[in-house]
Amino acid sequence: MLRRALMLVAGAAFLVASGSLWSYDMELAGSYALLFQPVAGAKAGKALHLMTPEAFVTKIKKGERVVPLDIRTPAEMSIFTSVLPESLAIPMNELFTAENLARIPADTPVVVFCKSGIRATAAGTALRHIGFGNVFILKGGFKALNAYLDPKTAN
Repeated sequence: MLRRALMLVAGAAFLVASGSLWSYDMELAGSYALLFQPVAGAKAGKALHLMTPEAFVTKIKKGERVVPLDIRTPAEMSIFTSVLPESLAIPMNELFTAENLARIPADTPVVVFCKSGIRATAAGTALRHIGFGNVFILKGGFKALNAYLDPKTAN
């Protein structure tokens, strides 16, 4: 028993020393370093492509072309979702298939949203990282949009 424990400890020490236990993709890390380089100071939100509910609603009211992308689960979408023209509903766990990526326009601003903005931040950042420079994230998600929209603002 002691021999087996010593062998496990020796094996783990070898893995740690060789770097195999803790390794990461340096090329991918470098690409993220470039992506996040402008994310600093007061302009961090803009660099992350965050869009406030107010800015989103203003664009819609001005008639600007915007594609809302709802990445919530089908169960969440069954209660309420966007009915704006060109809206896309693609659950986050299905977003990165070739078929669904092909549905996302490359020439039109896309605003990714979820319930609170957390999933949208992850998905929007990943979409930008793979080449969708036109992707924005609805800051605070549906919750923030709902809080912003009162009858006067909505109309």
